[in-house]
Amino acid sequence: MVKNIEFHFDFGSPTAYLAYTQLKLIAERNETKIEYYPILLGGVFKATGNNPPAAVPAKGKYMMVDLQRYANKYRVPYERNPYFPVNTLALMRGAVSYQDDGDQDDGDFIKYIEVMFRNMWIEPKNLNDEEVLKKVLIENNFDVDDFIKRITDQNVKDKLISNTENAVNKGAFGAPTMFVGDQMFFGQDRVEFVEEYLNN
Repeated sequence: MVKNIEFHFDFGSPTAYLAYTQLKLIAERNETKIEYYPILLGGVFKATGNNPPAAVPAKGKYMMVDLQRYANKYRVPYERNPYFPVNTLALMRGAVSYQDDGDQDDGDFIKYIEVMFRNMWIEPKNLNDEEVLKKVLIENNFDVDDFIKRITDQNVKDKLISNTENAVNKGAFGAPTMFVGDQMFFGQDRVEFVEEYLNN
């Protein structure tokens, strides 16, 4: 029986965006599903003592080059977000809320993921700016007032915290982190190992 792919992600991670573009293809090729787990990357860093790559200037500079290399390799659009890093708390709460509406393979949840990744890493905008975020939501037919209610709901807040804690408890120290069964894979440059494992 083919196992599903757990995808623990934060929109603020460009590597999560790149992994997402490939995991969709891997899931389709292997006739399996992606189980999405919105997490808060800052919470993962805090819990594990990890730091973002940009905390080391030379590493951050190299990563910008490497991200473009992978985008070229995967043949997907990518543009560095000039407003990076972006506080994604509201964005990730939004993901949790739309996922909780029902089947995560349908409806607004997948649409929301596509919209947020696109406006972070394809047509980058300052999603820290409340007015910019509202405009993006409206342009993509999301109800802004409904969105605000969603991200201020305590159950949504608690679920995002729980997702983040569970990811850390399973061994995650950053994003993207993928699990297939009990096997963990970290980073967009490990998605090929996800597919290899699915085929073993």
